[in-house]
Amino acid sequence: MIQLGQHAPAKHVIAHISDTHFLGGGKRLYGALDTDATLARALEQLERSGMRPEAVVVTGDLADLGEPDAYERLRDLVEPAIERMGSQLIWVMGNHDEREPFSSVLLRAEPSLEPQDRVYNVNGLRIIALDSTVPGYHHGELTDAQLDWLRAELATPAPDGTILALHHPPLPSSVEIMAIIELYDQPKLADVIRGTDVRGILAGHYHYSSFGTFAGFPVSVAGATCYTIDVSADPGNLRGVDGSQSVNVVHFFDDTVVHSIVPIADAPQVAGFSGVVLDALAELSPEERREAFSNKLSTFNVADSDASARSDD
Repeated sequence: MIQLGQHAPAKHVIAHISDTHFLGGGKRLYGALDTDATLARALEQLERSGMRPEAVVVTGDLADLGEPDAYERLRDLVEPAIERMGSQLIWVMGNHDEREPFSSVLLRAEPSLEPQDRVYNVNGLRIIALDSTVPGYHHGELTDAQLDWLRAELATPAPDGTILALHHPPLPSSVEIMAIIELYDQPKLADVIRGTDVRGILAGHYHYSSFGTFAGFPVSVAGATCYTIDVSADPGNLRGVDGSQSVNVVHFFDDTVVHSIVPIADAPQVAGFSGVVLDALAELSPEERREAFSNKLSTFNVADSDASARSDD
């Protein structure tokens, strides 16, 4: 890949999906939402992009009621796309999931009621999937045994660092009522990860995109693919809407991690350049490239301004 700016191309690229909420029997969520179609469109967009993520991490609430056939339908939709992209698939438990069908259907393991914690090596980047669920409840917790296990895993650094993936974000929610079902005992997790090679945390649960820091580490919450919670709703209201669904793409550079939101939509293009333009720019020297694309009077920018003016007529 050609380096067009100051930063070398990303060392790792992964996709982050969350909260698919499939129902058994192909039923629509709340009788209205076609969860299959939205997720299928998200996967199509990722494939069409050509970015070929090394891993796709799905941070929980995979099945709305934990039904085995919901997991089977989800698996059968996602796995072929993952195979075509050449990605590694990483499933993470959410509070709507049930451990036995999750482990047997998605992980193809023996059915288990134990926490579904896993470690994945993605070309030198370690991704640790943590099961933050509490059987029978919607809030999140990590047991002392899980934290001891995590501490032992992190004792040996990975070549390119570590990403934690769990359903419940270690962040406050902008929607007040969600605080009741947040991740409990967060200071315990902070104590375990301080001073380690953790580079960031991926989460879901909130049904809207959110970013923050926890114990000095960046936290990225992916918006749901099923429906979005409206952060601008009247105070005290919890309002789920069929709109603004999205997935995230995460680029790992040597000195930073960049999270980008990808709306799930077939929106009309109103501006832009084709790949031919990118190829032409790549042939230029850095100075020529800057003049061609940064100078307001360049052919690129004048043509773009003329097109905007014509569209306003």
